[in-house]
Amino acid sequence: MPIIRWDPFREAVALQNRVNSLFRDLNASDAEDPLTASSFQPAVDIYEDAQKVVLKLEVPGVEEKDLDIRVENHTLTVKGERKFEAEEKEQNFHRIERRYGSFFRAFTLPNTVNTENVQASYNAGVLKLELAKRAEAQPKQIKINVGSAAKITEKAQEPELVGAR
Repeated sequence: MPIIRWDPFREAVALQNRVNSLFRDLNASDAEDPLTASSFQPAVDIYEDAQKVVLKLEVPGVEEKDLDIRVENHTLTVKGERKFEAEEKEQNFHRIERRYGSFFRAFTLPNTVNTENVQASYNAGVLKLELAKRAEAQPKQIKINVGSAAKITEKAQEPELVGAR
């Protein structure tokens, strides 16, 4: 009988693979087509500057016509669908790791955002949404007048020289 070296993580990895397989099977059994059954959630970057809030969503393979972007009650929603190519369905796939199906993302917008001024662009699989901030939310710079007030006080404090020639 061969001696097998004990690996404490082997059983944990095997259990994880079984659980992942179970969830994959559950998702696939609810849909008509197991290849398009599981939905995905695109990654998003959110950042802001003084004038706007910007969201960038990774949605490669999604056509512009399959995107639905809405703003309602200070909530931004992005819906879309990545479709599985029908001509590739007949091939004998060895592995399918890319996700297909519909997705839905919702973001609560701060009160500082002007929901009437939203710009959307789509380039190289990245959906970029720019939401302008309200004018009152943008920082205002206040100028300080140095010099004109200082000159007035200097003249008032200069002593008069009497009899100097």
